[in-house]
Amino acid sequence: MKNRHLNLAFAGVLAALAGCDDTAPMVSLGIDDTYYIYRMTKLPLESAYTGGEYCWTLHRSDGTDEIISRARRCIFLQEKEGVYNLTFEVIDEATPYRHDFIVTVVHEEVEFSPYIAKVHEYCPAPGQFVNDMPEYQPGDTYADILQKAEDCISGTNDIMISLGGYGGYVTFAFDHTVVNVPGEADFRIWGNSFYEATNPDAKGGSAEPGIVMVSYDENCNGLPDDPWYELAGSEYHKDHTLHNYTITYQRPEPGHVPVEDDDGFLDDMEYIPWTDSEGASGFVAKNIFHSQSYWPMWTEADELTFTGTCLPPNGIDLSGTGRYYVLYAFDWGYVDNHPNDYPDLNSFDIGNAVDASGHKVDLPGADFIRVYTGLNQYCGWLGETSTELSRARDLHVDLPGVPLPDI
Repeated sequence: MKNRHLNLAFAGVLAALAGCDDTAPMVSLGIDDTYYIYRMTKLPLESAYTGGEYCWTLHRSDGTDEIISRARRCIFLQEKEGVYNLTFEVIDEATPYRHDFIVTVVHEEVEFSPYIAKVHEYCPAPGQFVNDMPEYQPGDTYADILQKAEDCISGTNDIMISLGGYGGYVTFAFDHTVVNVPGEADFRIWGNSFYEATNPDAKGGSAEPGIVMVSYDENCNGLPDDPWYELAGSEYHKDHTLHNYTITYQRPEPGHVPVEDDDGFLDDMEYIPWTDSEGASGFVAKNIFHSQSYWPMWTEADELTFTGTCLPPNGIDLSGTGRYYVLYAFDWGYVDNHPNDYPDLNSFDIGNAVDASGHKVDLPGADFIRVYTGLNQYCGWLGETSTELSRARDLHVDLPGVPLPDI
């Protein structure tokens, strides 16, 4: 049964430990043997003793033990409420030490939200919806546009934002740690992908895949400054996917003269030049449907550089004349890749995290989530391939009595 009313004996302790901060309680003879924390909230612990090796062990109710850390510092995190028995050991011939203690995980007093609580970064690459989704107003600063992005996708607001061309990204967080539950999808993200009506079984239409990265707040400072890990999707290990790919966009010169195309769909075929780490170059063209600046107007930079994984082109011109492109979805693991009607194909497992070398990483959870456009692709009058998203939710948290809206 959920403990919603904490007694006065440990209410003060909960107030001190409910939030993760950079001051870790010391496990030593002078500290209480019991800790109280909210579920999905990190409890940082650090040994006051030094030695050759360290071991933090969780003793499960089924009689099994799990070593949760071998470092001097340990962060304890659990999704479910309950009483957890732990042991800390200093393994050292000269100064061995053992300390048994209990962590009681209780239900939060103010319910956690399953939706985005904060947008930490919004850095789109140039694109036809930039300055439009969200809308830039003259004089807006980065802080202004960041707040607009948060207003669009936080809570149940469900207003689409665009990440522009390859590399453009957004970083957001929930009001708690999204726990990595083994064998389960942990969070879901909504985009605006759709299948072509004439042949939906081919899963082609408007798939503009965005790559997902996660970060665990190991230093407990509440900022997205810890290591980032990619959630490897279906294309990650395939030969046609580029890793450590870099692209640099150049702001158009003040005296730039637009170069129109012969078909009348493009106002400027040589609008925003780019070069990449593969030795290729090209342009983000301006089309007749979007007349605003495609360069993010709140930034003073004349160059924008993005690095990450680059997925292979997924657009095919079925007309052969550049007039009818179909963008085919990859199997799984990307944002804005399948229609929202397929929740399993728009959900993500933190267990798929890999490091920069592609090696699997076991993360307890994710405090920050980043999505970036994963293709450098231009499809005629459709323009650049740009990931869009409108909301996200933690799949392990529900609001009692409030059904999720249909999307």
